[in-house]
Amino acid sequence: MSIYYHSTRGGEKGVTAAEAILKGIADDGGLFVPMTFPKLDKSLDELKNMTYQETAYYIMSKFYTDFEEQELKECIEKAYDEKFDTEVIAPINNKVGVSFIELFHGPTIAFKDMALSILPHLMKTSAKKLNISKEIVVLTATSGDTGKAALEGFANVEGTKIIVFFPENGVSEIQKRQMVTQVGANTHVIGIDGNFDDAQRGVKEMLTDDNFIKKINENNYMFSSANSINIGRLVPQIVYYFYTYGQMLKSGEITAGDKINVVVPTGNFGNILAAYYGKKMGLPIDKLICASNQNNVLVDFFNTGVYDRNREFVLTISPSMDILISSNLERLIFEITGEDADKTRSFMESLKETGKYEITEDMKARLVDFYGGFATEEETAAAVKNVFEEAQYLLDTHTAVAYSVYKEYAQKTEDKTKTAVASTASPFKFTTSVMKAVDEKYSSFDDFQLLNEMEKLSGVSIPKGIKDIDKKPVLHKTICKKEEMKKAVEAFLNI
Repeated sequence: MSIYYHSTRGGEKGVTAAEAILKGIADDGGLFVPMTFPKLDKSLDELKNMTYQETAYYIMSKFYTDFEEQELKECIEKAYDEKFDTEVIAPINNKVGVSFIELFHGPTIAFKDMALSILPHLMKTSAKKLNISKEIVVLTATSGDTGKAALEGFANVEGTKIIVFFPENGVSEIQKRQMVTQVGANTHVIGIDGNFDDAQRGVKEMLTDDNFIKKINENNYMFSSANSINIGRLVPQIVYYFYTYGQMLKSGEITAGDKINVVVPTGNFGNILAAYYGKKMGLPIDKLICASNQNNVLVDFFNTGVYDRNREFVLTISPSMDILISSNLERLIFEITGEDADKTRSFMESLKETGKYEITEDMKARLVDFYGGFATEEETAAAVKNVFEEAQYLLDTHTAVAYSVYKEYAQKTEDKTKTAVASTASPFKFTTSVMKAVDEKYSSFDDFQLLNEMEKLSGVSIPKGIKDIDKKPVLHKTICKKEEMKKAVEAFLNI
């Protein structure tokens, strides 16, 4: 069955996967979603003997139906190879009564590698299929992890340039150093004097500014995005939920057909939406537990039906979730309106103009699969400390938010369903917050000294991606005002 895509705001229909991947965002500002959802045609038992790469092909071939088998398999082989430090790509670690899906074994030690390792290959293949000769300029906003993973994926990829915007004072020192030391003649990194929402807003505006796009096209460039608004980012994230279910079957933790809960530390809503899409395809997921930090706009949405970003923006120890506008939620809104593009567009216009919107009671009733909870800074630190003391296993601060919310959920509901937690980053990425949570004595150490201390404490080697990162030269020093992002792009492209 061929799968085509349409915009959540109704402007485009019948778009192929290759077209949707290359565009990133629809002309009307909406996000591309499948017009029909593929269903499983394998038994669940078959999942347990599939490698990560085989699972990836199985899931992606259901969505990217305009790709030839060989084209897609080549993209997968190039993405999930020895750049990951474990052969199984996404190992499952059973600790403290849950299955942690370790999504941080790629080159940038965060879950974004799972999709951003393949996106450049999907884009190149799409451009070739569509006979596009323009150079692809990938615009990306990051709250810390997407940026480095996108840079790593696109560095020196022929026919592309990548420009990453990040909040200058809103990422960890190691996240920042990973980005500003990035090599590659086609890479450009810009710190902005705002937060992630400002960066994301600026990128979305450029991607939908007709006059600016015309200027870009006249200079033989075309825009795309590496954020999870791109369907080429989102679909690869569905894969690891299927792989996890297969591995839980293989270990005997569950039997075929058993439901599992999934807990996801959530900022931009892409990662948990991927789990929801897996459920729509037939994966036996019961509750989708959406875990937020103190920027708990999503929790309030699930509890009240009101999405309201008009609140204090909090800089937390889980910075990749410091987000008040969760772009991917638009895809879920479209779903629960019954795919009503007009309604979806009016909610998004209300969000842009007033900073809030309220869904209807019948839409709220369709959110029954979701549970929202948040962890304070103190609860996040306590989760790191408790898990380490109980299991000698270090969680990063985002995974600690997820574990803390899960514990609260389990206590409140007495739900005993087997649970998988998306472990979205290596603790080595957030050394200061993690080590200080384990023991206050580490407060006087800097981020880079703490890498060695963490290695000693955890018995895990410093990941290759950040070893000696403090000794690498800073190559990107551009900082701009949030209103000047367009000018910064013009300067880099020399137009």
